[in-house]
Amino acid sequence: MTQIKAGIIGATGYAGAELVRILLGHPNVKIEALSSVSFEGKSFAEIYPNFSQICDDTLVSVEQAIDRCDVLFAAVPHGVSQELAKQCDQKGKAFIDIGADFRLDDPQEYEHWYGCTYQYPQLHQKAVYGLCEIFREQICQTRLIGNPGCYPTSISLGLYPALKGKWISPQTIIIDAKSGTTGAGRKLAQNTHFPDCNEAFAPYNIGKHRHTPEIEQTLSKIYGQPIQVTFVPHLLPVNRGIVSTIYASMGEGATLEKIHQAYVQAYQNEKFVRVKPLGEVANLKYVRMSNYCDISLHADEHTNRLIIVAAIDNLVKGAAGQAVQNMNLIFGLPEETGLHFVPASF
Repeated sequence: MTQIKAGIIGATGYAGAELVRILLGHPNVKIEALSSVSFEGKSFAEIYPNFSQICDDTLVSVEQAIDRCDVLFAAVPHGVSQELAKQCDQKGKAFIDIGADFRLDDPQEYEHWYGCTYQYPQLHQKAVYGLCEIFREQICQTRLIGNPGCYPTSISLGLYPALKGKWISPQTIIIDAKSGTTGAGRKLAQNTHFPDCNEAFAPYNIGKHRHTPEIEQTLSKIYGQPIQVTFVPHLLPVNRGIVSTIYASMGEGATLEKIHQAYVQAYQNEKFVRVKPLGEVANLKYVRMSNYCDISLHADEHTNRLIIVAAIDNLVKGAAGQAVQNMNLIFGLPEETGLHFVPASF
């Protein structure tokens, strides 16, 4: 197969740099162009010295990246990707947006939560939400992907079999999620400044996190009826990783053993979802630097609640790794190509 020419716009952000790391090891991809508005003209290795003598590419303009490549990954702030996607669509390029511009179906929801409007409604109609394990068939039929957010990825995969099998009461879902500091991006911010986040732990954006409508949209599609959730994110003083602990009341006749079996069956053919045996607990330590989502299931017999723990690496399965998984599907490659990362042991 001819190598896919890939370009990354926003290559110097955390998700962009992670894409570089992953694509350098992809057997069917050649990184053709790296772009960064902030560092155009500089060497990528000058920004990230760990890539010295591995990827010393000069950062080019957005226009050069689009012209040179077959597929463009955009790791840019919301509101920026729509124009980039339009250019790629006009030139027949595949486009995978790691930002939020193509995640939500409802333009009013997007405007409410992100303060931007859908500039090209017809373009949005072409976009597919790129959660591979759930929307694989649709992904294979498009060239425009809205890559899911990190929290929604862990939460949607964590709840998918429970909702699909009607094992839980959807109106009782409460989500308590924690993310490492890279989830906030590379920009300077007070709450991710080392003295402020080190040895600290607190929730943020309580009841108003922008991932809320994305979570509810996906869960509603899975269940077949509208779902609203209580979602509270927290900032962990670690570099990377997400743990989402999800609570919901079990339905009539549901037992932990039955639900666990449903999860094992639902994910038995998935390359990147690992359902832990009963009694074990998903831990972000054992998914770091990998594209895996680990899920463990527990029951609070006192309240008849199911407790789901889902752990991912926010920069891999929650961003760059999932984007490459989507690219593989678009170009007809085995889904796991270039993503065989064993999680670090320590």
